[in-house]
Amino acid sequence: MASASTEPPTPSSSSGDSAPRDPYSAAGVDTEAGDLAVELMKSAVKRTHGPEVRGGVGGFAGLFDASALRAYERPILATSTDGVGTKVAIAQAIDKHDTIGIDLVGMVVDDIVVVGAKPLFMTDYIACGKVVPQRIADIVAGIARGAHETGTALVGGETAEHPGLLGPQDYDVAGAATGVVEESGILGAERVRPGDVVLALASSGLHANGYSLVRHIVTGAGISYGDRAADLGADGTTWGEALLEPTRLYTAPLLRLVSTLGGGVHALSHVTGGGIAANLARVLPQGTWVDVDRSTWSPSPVFRVLADLGGLDLSATEGTWNLGIGFLAVVAAEQAEAAASALSADGIATWQVGSVQSQARPAGDYTQGAKGVDGGAVRLVGAFADGS
Repeated sequence: MASASTEPPTPSSSSGDSAPRDPYSAAGVDTEAGDLAVELMKSAVKRTHGPEVRGGVGGFAGLFDASALRAYERPILATSTDGVGTKVAIAQAIDKHDTIGIDLVGMVVDDIVVVGAKPLFMTDYIACGKVVPQRIADIVAGIARGAHETGTALVGGETAEHPGLLGPQDYDVAGAATGVVEESGILGAERVRPGDVVLALASSGLHANGYSLVRHIVTGAGISYGDRAADLGADGTTWGEALLEPTRLYTAPLLRLVSTLGGGVHALSHVTGGGIAANLARVLPQGTWVDVDRSTWSPSPVFRVLADLGGLDLSATEGTWNLGIGFLAVVAAEQAEAAASALSADGIATWQVGSVQSQARPAGDYTQGAKGVDGGAVRLVGAFADGS
């Protein structure tokens, strides 16, 4: 898993004793540091392995025993890939790297549960300018924590050292995951019916979207990530620490909900890039629409403070930030109360924000066709609840 690699450098012409003994090292690639990073991350990775994982850490490919799929009548594999975006720049700025991996799992694995799939395994990829073993180990430890929480085996990965392309402190992370769902249990627009209730599941904060705007606002305000952020957390919390709040992971609670309600969950939407309206519209059938009622919740301080600093109305950020809603669940109306209670008991504040309509749509500015999906239409209406 996670061995250091790049394209081999072109050796320089030299002669005699002046020729370097290790031209790859002279080009800036430290394979020994990569090996040390693997040793440091081994225990964290192994904690995500169940009996289905074959082989150990460090192989060319991760192995997963697929015989468990025999229990499915018609197993459908689900796959997703994503990264964390520019949130990594804040981790680098304050040299704190142990939570960015949780964000990666949130962006990748929580996309799989949208269709009702149970995650099976995941791989990661870290590109960096210089392999710093403890830093890489911290990143992977975060990935392993998130993988363990979501029931996902971390079966492989790669750390690639790219000197000259990335600076010594720079890195980026990406991942891919595979899950499985019974064909008859796939969630989506095909199940949604007029009258279904739309439930909002609270986010833990910004998650991992819209950080280019966040960083633009913070820089423009002359704030350092090491500055105290009294309005964003407990006394002593810095801006960097507050903005690195890890993404809430929804996979396990949602899988429990789907199992408990026995078909009452019709569709799920992960609120990532594009915001609430765009992502909900993707899982609604054509001809339907939802008015999401802003008055049912109050965006948390991080959104309000950032918007104020940037001179923005909160509504202007609705296509960028999740504004306090990390997931949306479209459920049968008669089971909405039970669903909200179950999720709240599982530690996720949940409330109704709207319902699915099919009659003639009111005049107004609706979001439709997001991400190339010709689905339903969504708009946010009303004013946000008072944040005091």
